[in-house]
Amino acid sequence: MNTVSKKLQNMTNQAQTRLLLALWELGGAKQEVNKGKLHDRIKSKDKKIADFKDIFDELEEKGAIAISKKGYTLASPEGLEVLSEGLKSADFKFEGTIVGTWAANALVRWIGEMDGASGANVPVDRVKSEIKSYDEFQKVTLSVYDKLNRDYNLNDLVPIYRIRREIGDRVSRFEFSDWLLEMQANDILQLQGNSVEDSAPDKIEDSITTELDGLRCFAKRLKF
Repeated sequence: MNTVSKKLQNMTNQAQTRLLLALWELGGAKQEVNKGKLHDRIKSKDKKIADFKDIFDELEEKGAIAISKKGYTLASPEGLEVLSEGLKSADFKFEGTIVGTWAANALVRWIGEMDGASGANVPVDRVKSEIKSYDEFQKVTLSVYDKLNRDYNLNDLVPIYRIRREIGDRVSRFEFSDWLLEMQANDILQLQGNSVEDSAPDKIEDSITTELDGLRCFAKRLKF
């Protein structure tokens, strides 16, 4: 790779990292972020949103982000891994002389959450490791349920798509659905019908549909 090509690649990598950091700071690893909110974070006097099209496309192709008509989601673990590697790169830097408050705060929060109290680097795949059994899935799911219910005041009725996206690729889509139904059979969760708040096709797809019960979009915890 010649010097010019390397410089262009570095610029692309840095733009991707800043975009992923903004998406993560807005909560994109937990829920879909409205397009307008992310656009406000990354656009500047020199760059319009149209200038980021190739970057969005490349990140989506990598599996680092998911794009819907209304917003963006930071994929787990792929998106977190790309962001982690980008922040660790010796070439990463912020352009200009002034760094936005959101970026500085996001970096401080990232260090605190990913590096831990000891300051030692913790690989992303260790932070969110693969779920290999039903018992482990049950523990993780209840923890995710409680966190979402508490942080977003969901009144004990948590959307299944949010639980699925929070757990991410730690478990296959089939195992997620199968084990969640097993939790219902064991009277740990009750899966309820209705539709998601905006009837978004991607959110419905990330819910659960069975031949007997039809579409189930919400989970209610029965055992505490």
